[in-house]
Amino acid sequence: MYCEVKPKEFRDIIQSNIIQQTAFWARVKKQQGIHPFAFSFKAKEILTQHKTNSKTVYDDILILLQYIDNEHCIAYAPYGPKGEPNEEKQGKLLEELSEILRPHLPSKCILIRYDLPWENLWSKEEDYFDEHNNWTGPPTVQSQEMRLNFNTKKWNLYKTPTDVLPSNTIFLNLNNNEEQLLGDMKAKTRYNIRLSQRRGVTVKTYSMNYLDDWYKLYSDTAARNGITLHSKKYFQTVFQTRTNDLASPADVRLLMADYKNEHLAAMFLILSKNRGTYLYGASSDKHRNLMATYALQWEAIKQSKQAGCTEYDLFGSAPNANTGHPMHGLYRFKSGFGGKMFHRMGCWDYPFDMKKYELLRAQEVNNQKYHKNL
Repeated sequence: MYCEVKPKEFRDIIQSNIIQQTAFWARVKKQQGIHPFAFSFKAKEILTQHKTNSKTVYDDILILLQYIDNEHCIAYAPYGPKGEPNEEKQGKLLEELSEILRPHLPSKCILIRYDLPWENLWSKEEDYFDEHNNWTGPPTVQSQEMRLNFNTKKWNLYKTPTDVLPSNTIFLNLNNNEEQLLGDMKAKTRYNIRLSQRRGVTVKTYSMNYLDDWYKLYSDTAARNGITLHSKKYFQTVFQTRTNDLASPADVRLLMADYKNEHLAAMFLILSKNRGTYLYGASSDKHRNLMATYALQWEAIKQSKQAGCTEYDLFGSAPNANTGHPMHGLYRFKSGFGGKMFHRMGCWDYPFDMKKYELLRAQEVNNQKYHKNL
């Protein structure tokens, strides 16, 4: 295997379905005080599942750099690298990529964290599903690390205690027509969409002028569910970031479901290349019987399809139907829209400074998450 990278301007990052690997996301993070680094990336002798008859992968990768003190920083690849190599070469690719990126990063960069978008190795094996076809999750961390480090020279890849971005999601195929999309939903979901429409819930796209309305709903939702809040400025940045000069822009839309001039639910829909992504959501605890969240999602799905997207990412769910999982409510809601569950590999670290890495890892285990703003 042979890898090479070349630095490039982040505004020139090529288009991607993955919003977190676009020039748009790089600019958003730059405005939030995080330093974006972009590289063109070529890997030879990697036979990917998605590029038949090709032994070379060409792509871009976005790395976000955040300083944790005056000298030391961490590097983070949100859902990167994108191209998925064959299983036996995954660890080798990450090792070679890390070492070739190392000279391009600050000398006191402690680690690279890859938030891998690749399909989880253990979600492809029958042994990790129960009798109800629910994925039971990967094996022990030790077993995961042994498998990913296979074929590496340094055995220096470590599974993180937590993931930054969701490792489990549900994708809808938007190549189907609206009737087929509705038909693929669970009967209760389909019923709730139609119920919300009959009862007078309407969904519209709103401008930046309604950010305060969004933030009120979002704050109430966070307080109700014990979720850590982003600031209003964070969403303002996402909404206002200029994209017309970027090679990989994004279309950001604020959708709100209303009833009698009252906002009952809202979401940020972001369109990137061929994917619509449900990135942030909020809802009121009033008029729950009107099923406004169902009308909201259906409108987002339709708008994604109308924009030419071929897939819709519901972005974050429990990995299975286990009622004891803290995200079971999201699983029940999102799985009702049909689609296919996808399990990602999650976050993996490649440390450059093992002593400092062990200190940071201990802090993370104690819930002092140094990556919280990435």
